[in-house]
Amino acid sequence: MSDLDADQRLLDLAARVAMRSVGLVEPNPLVGAVVVRWDGGSPRVIGLGHHRRVGGWHAEREAIEDCLRRGENTKGASIYVTLEPCNHTGRQPPCTRAILDAGIARVVMARRDPNPVAAGGAEALESAGVHCRLSTASKAATALSDPFVKRITTGMPWVVAKWAQTIDGRVATRSGESKWISSDRSRRRVHRLRARVDAVLTGMGTVLADDPMLTPREVRRVRRAAMRVIADTDLDIPENAKLIASARSVPTLVACAADLAAGPVTREKRDRLAAAGVGVIGVPTIGNRLDLRTLLKRLCSDHGVSSVLVESGPGLLGSMLDADLIDELVVYVAPLMLGDEMARAAAAGRIAPTLAMAQRYELLRAKRIDNDLEVIYRRRP
Repeated sequence: MSDLDADQRLLDLAARVAMRSVGLVEPNPLVGAVVVRWDGGSPRVIGLGHHRRVGGWHAEREAIEDCLRRGENTKGASIYVTLEPCNHTGRQPPCTRAILDAGIARVVMARRDPNPVAAGGAEALESAGVHCRLSTASKAATALSDPFVKRITTGMPWVVAKWAQTIDGRVATRSGESKWISSDRSRRRVHRLRARVDAVLTGMGTVLADDPMLTPREVRRVRRAAMRVIADTDLDIPENAKLIASARSVPTLVACAADLAAGPVTREKRDRLAAAGVGVIGVPTIGNRLDLRTLLKRLCSDHGVSSVLVESGPGLLGSMLDADLIDELVVYVAPLMLGDEMARAAAAGRIAPTLAMAQRYELLRAKRIDNDLEVIYRRRP
């Protein structure tokens, strides 16, 4: 087996193992590790590990401990890891120390650590005689760290937009009917997604049309208690909306124009919202719309939000696309055709007369869900 083939196979495996903890480790990165011994030119897996929870052991130490539980000797072994081993003491000691103590001879990593506090692991290991190599053979392993890298380098959360559509790309009829385009099973997968993010963002169009709760239901394990965020430029949200009525049990934030968040005109309404348990934050506007980039940065810096799920109508989604703020798309294509040019598309409000003005994404995965198709795209690097 060539090094390239081994890199892809073993780093793919490390990425799959790491995915077990989606929603449990953020804002830390998802990391998976595989320890192997090379027998007769082929790798033999002797240990698997992943970062399980914030504050818990890192993937490298988990994989090394797994080797010991199996009765395997780690001296001279190789470790394949999705992110460069850390070289600092935080809640856990450095992963470089664990690798050196285990006698591991070689490290293959899918990505360098962009965090200046933790970076430098490869250099520390090389100086101690451990051979380190960066490999981009596994797209899955490289992409695994995208949300972490974005937050560290930009101060922005990872943004996922989801919707269900007909084959001809419509999310609702011309009258606004949208329940239900996708299947029960597809909708359950959306609820699982809600249970794994830090915030769910919607707009006033969705609040007025659907009066949603935006909470995960019929989910076996809620991994993160997502804050609900409403983009409401004019602070028009009805005080009898379900989002307001349930704000004492589910964190809820309304983002409005900065002058309305502090001025006397809306003071009484802000007081009533506060009494209901709703937070109100002011955001600068661009034209007559909220500056969504600033809103996302505020969510990250002030509220610890590292991942955002956008569940909105065409207006907010179009604004998000226009500002190039969406990192990932999760689309459920149902076996329906409307053929009505007045039926509603997923996004609206942009002016894009040429294909060159389109936002471009790459296909990450496609999966059949009953008679629906779940398609996941990521922003093209």
